[in-house]
Amino acid sequence: MYLLHYANNLIDFFLPRFCLHCNIRLNSTERVVCPECYAGIQLMPNERLEYEYSNKFADEKIINGVFSPFVFQPEGSLQTLLHELKYKSRFRIGNFLGKILAEFGEHRIKKWNIDIIIPMPLHKIKKAERGYNQSDHIAKSVGRILTIPVQSNLVKRIRFTQSQTKLSIAERKLNMSGAFKVKRPRAIAGKNILIIDDVITTGASVIELGRELKREEAMNIYAASIAFTD
Repeated sequence: MYLLHYANNLIDFFLPRFCLHCNIRLNSTERVVCPECYAGIQLMPNERLEYEYSNKFADEKIINGVFSPFVFQPEGSLQTLLHELKYKSRFRIGNFLGKILAEFGEHRIKKWNIDIIIPMPLHKIKKAERGYNQSDHIAKSVGRILTIPVQSNLVKRIRFTQSQTKLSIAERKLNMSGAFKVKRPRAIAGKNILIIDDVITTGASVIELGRELKREEAMNIYAASIAFTD
């Protein structure tokens, strides 16, 4: 333990790391953001989580439960982390956020008796442009900590959908219609599945993926993300 601590301090001396949000120098025990920036991320109250489920998922009767540890705040440190993960190939952020998701959601996720974790798929064009799927890195970290298999290739995105950012709720649902296809139906039949996305806004992507999984006889579908947006 002492040697590991010494080695980390030595690495930090020659290769110092800085908070990705405020750029202050990090010490050997800090990962990607400083304590102040981490403390500034808004935690998800249980009442808000219940509201999000009721408002976005309950009527569709496809998603059985949801979880997120945080509420997304524009211009905050969480937005910085997600942007760096999504567009700048900082994969260790995915590991960091996945660890938080697993630790905060462990009790709830274990109650769901999850058989398989499926990261939200990217269309092959978008994945080729970016080079990776950010949700894969979050999901693999969750799966490793909670010892749940992660299957990134069971579902593919068969439609290249336009950005959801400026679409209304109705437009988002239409935009996502028929976007997914299960490649190996036998692998998901009768299974409890956890969909993991980076951020959930209206829930349209999660519902449409859940709909396709249900069509292929998945048992119960749950969803988790790092944050819900307003």
